[in-house]
Amino acid sequence: MDSNGFVDEKCESKLYIGNLDLRITEAALIKLFSPFGKIISEDFLWHTRGPKRGEPRGFAFIEYSSKEEAKLAKEKMHGKLACGRPLVVRLASEKLMTNTTNDTSRTASESRKSRLGGSSYGQLTRSDKIAAIKNKLRALEGGGESSSVKKPKQDNISYKDHNDKSSLKPS
Repeated sequence: MDSNGFVDEKCESKLYIGNLDLRITEAALIKLFSPFGKIISEDFLWHTRGPKRGEPRGFAFIEYSSKEEAKLAKEKMHGKLACGRPLVVRLASEKLMTNTTNDTSRTASESRKSRLGGSSYGQLTRSDKIAAIKNKLRALEGGGESSSVKKPKQDNISYKDHNDKSSLKPS
C-alpha cells in the first residue's frame, strides 16, 4: 500500500497463505501453488528466536507474475486441505486492510474490557500491555487499602540471634 492508501500492483499479485501445517515445506508449497501461474517470489517464514527457532511459523507469502494468477490461486486454494488443515489464502493486500480496519474499529469500551482481562496480554497492543503492567505495579507497590495484595506484618516476627549460645545447651 502506498502513502496515499492505494494498493499497488505488486501487492495485488501477492498472496498470504496461512494455517500451514508444520510438515509443509517450501518446496511443497511451491508445488501446490505453481499450477495457477508463474511464481516470481516466495517468502516462507521461520521462527528466528526462542524455543521454536528454526521451525516454520505457519504462514507464507507467494507472489505471482500477475494479479489474475493470484486471484485464481486464491479462489482454487482457499479452504483446501493440506496435511489435514484448511488453507487460508488471501491477497496480501486484503490481509493488510483487514488488520487495519479491525484496529481502528475497536471502541474505547472494548479496549478497556481487554485491559481488565487479567494476565491474558496476548490480544493487547504494546501500549495497552505497558499500561496494564504499570497498573499492576502500582497496585503491588502499595495502592492502599484498595490493593488486593496483603503485606505481611513484621512487628510480631522475632528473630533468634544465631550467635546466641543458650539454644545450644543440652537439656
